Amino acid sequence: MKPSFHPKLINDSFSDPGLFIPFLFEKRALLFDLGDLSKLSARDILKISHVFVTHTHMDHFIGFDTLLRLLLGRDKEMYLFGPSDFIQKMEAKLSSYTWNLIENYENTLSIHVTEIKREKIITQRYNSRDRFRPTGDPQEFPFTGNLLSEEHFSVNAVILDHKIDCIGLTLKENFSINIIKEGLKQLGLEVGPWLREFKKAVYEEGDSDQSFTVVWKDKDKRIREKDFTLCDLKEKIAMISPGQKITYIADIIGSPENIAKAVDLAQDSSILFIEAAFLDKDKDMAQRKYHLTAKEAGLIARRAKVKELTLFHFSPRYFGQGNKLIQEAMTAFRSDT
Repeated sequence: MKPSFHPKLINDSFSDPGLFIPFLFEKRALLFDLGDLSKLSARDILKISHVFVTHTHMDHFIGFDTLLRLLLGRDKEMYLFGPSDFIQKMEAKLSSYTWNLIENYENTLSIHVTEIKREKIITQRYNSRDRFRPTGDPQEFPFTGNLLSEEHFSVNAVILDHKIDCIGLTLKENFSINIIKEGLKQLGLEVGPWLREFKKAVYEEGDSDQSFTVVWKDKDKRIREKDFTLCDLKEKIAMISPGQKITYIADIIGSPENIAKAVDLAQDSSILFIEAAFLDKDKDMAQRKYHLTAKEAGLIARRAKVKELTLFHFSPRYFGQGNKLIQEAMTAFRSDT
């Protein structure tokens, strides 16, 4: 069965953090953290609709310029989320360039920025037609933990401690729709963009007796159509299963409060991406720098009962010794005690 989301770290474990999450059957992706994006193709970057920045240290935020440069001159709505003072940081980025020619561009780039505080979120909008000056007054809403909700998934966040606010993130799929290829074959149907519309109809839980028309091109490029009820088509080609849960935790001190919050956020995740900056023998240094040890990362994963653990953000002091960090984390993760 193919999952709807295929998360992958952009860089190796010693380089800038960043998690690219493309959507199956869609030209769309989410991005957790905005470090060095040079390993991503322009095609992949242009799929991104929402960016969630854990905090604005350079290695988590420097990729904004790359993103902005690719988006200029395109009709695009881009949404960015970040912690306290994120709007100020974004305005500083946008105002650092001269935009005297941009209003002549045929297309409009709109940037929606959400700043996450402990009790509220603040949103502000900018667009290229106005030289990226704020559009209207900022809006405020209570912070409930939820940042984004769509028909088949949601993104939630918790504020963690890195001596500054640092956002922990989890992507939760409501349920997973896997397409049965044998069922397609028996119905004489081809894989195609119509599957996106089919999944959307199932996620929206419409009337099961409603009609659904499948439109595709055959091998001779001829347009073909077949009519079904949504209920019948779902029964023959879809397998419904619990959705994925993908959690991403970067740059936090291993304090009891942080660990408890991280465990709660990651509970029962399909996969946990988590920093493992230091070995346990260097725990004093990890505490001073407000980072996790590999052992602490493994313990969080074990207590949260995650299915799969992926580590990143290793300190450069361990170049050539990454296997030691992995071994320490995995030992804690698989321990029965």
